[in-house]
Amino acid sequence: MQIAELIRLASLRLADSSNSPRLDAELMLGLVLRKSRAQLYTYSDSIVNTDDQALFAELLRKRLNHVPIAHITGQREFWSLNLKVTPDTLVPRPETETLVEQALQRMPQDEVANVLDLGTGSGAVILAVGSERPQAHLYAIDVSNDALEVATENAACCEQHVNWYCGDWFNALPEHNAPLFDVIVSNPPYVGLTETGITDPELQFEPDIALYSGADGLDAIREIVRTSPEHLKPGGWLLLEHGLLQGEAIRTLFAEHGFVEITTVFDLSGLPRVSSAKRPMATH
Repeated sequence: MQIAELIRLASLRLADSSNSPRLDAELMLGLVLRKSRAQLYTYSDSIVNTDDQALFAELLRKRLNHVPIAHITGQREFWSLNLKVTPDTLVPRPETETLVEQALQRMPQDEVANVLDLGTGSGAVILAVGSERPQAHLYAIDVSNDALEVATENAACCEQHVNWYCGDWFNALPEHNAPLFDVIVSNPPYVGLTETGITDPELQFEPDIALYSGADGLDAIREIVRTSPEHLKPGGWLLLEHGLLQGEAIRTLFAEHGFVEITTVFDLSGLPRVSSAKRPMATH
């Protein structure tokens, strides 16, 4: 069977289980044949041998069972960075680029800033920030050693230096000499336990610890908002990605803990995605 026909048939089969069936088919066949998507079109009339067809069929079965395409290919593009992804990390999603954009808006190009990423996973957010602000001092925390191994590998591929810490939120930082931060970003777990089974079926293949956070999904966010002021410089920013219905609750939490300039912004799909707030400047 020809490359073009394999892609066409696979796209049809994936139509009900993927938001991007043709792209998924191209990525999987490219993986099997060791060809880029452009090369698949250049050689679209080429015949695929039976062994490669069988391997492609196995990958297709996985995708039909909702295994994330990033887990099948082992990589995901985020902010133009090609990142390694494994089942130990959350798959970076396009909507999380909103978190990066908002962080960059609060980091002037000509200033050095300390930036911390809480729950870094694959390192996608901190590495995206670092790619745009090479003078920044980058720090990242995750509770999973396995996730940090992936993030460290991604940083090496991106030729970036990040100070990695393993542990539970701010408790992972050194007890003495930990810096204060100009910007703290986090895409924490924010799915409520009561939402199990009614969310994206692909989530079953991602680490629960990166997804679920108490009955209402806000346990981690409550902890971050409560403890972050002592780690922010006066005038420093805390930015959180969150669920579509959590913005109001998070803005209330910010206000209760003394933050100012509280806002929620929308992602490219027009959905409330990132809330930010500022630690007040010191008063004398």
